Amino acid sequence: MSNENPDGQDREIRPPAKDPWKGFRGVMAGTLVLEAIVVLLVLPVVAAVGGGLDAFSGSYIVVLAVLMFLGAGVQGRSWAIPFNLGLQVLTLLGFFIDPALGAVGVLFSVVWAYLLYLRKDIKEREARGLLPGQRD
Repeated sequence: MSNENPDGQDREIRPPAKDPWKGFRGVMAGTLVLEAIVVLLVLPVVAAVGGGLDAFSGSYIVVLAVLMFLGAGVQGRSWAIPFNLGLQVLTLLGFFIDPALGAVGVLFSVVWAYLLYLRKDIKEREARGLLPGQRD
């Protein structure tokens, strides 16, 4: 694979010295753990301010948080990003449980949209040979 550098000369694109995807997977895992903690912090809000905590709403919130904790451990899988986005949909559906959970879903959906943008940017830079480990 070759690429033209600013001097107009072709050069070989090297693979990055360090795997950029390893760090990105860590960011996604950390985001899921943080989101799971925030989702669990919705429990007392729903109990005190919302319509009250019943078996369905409590189970939904706890199962969602557990799925997020478990999902943090599978970020190296090919299906990790669709799984993460599915969790975001489930969090957004939390508006039907309590507006507080839905608000958490909106906030973290913005975070995940930014992570998808970063993923696209890393892929483009890697393809063009612009990552720090790929430069001459």
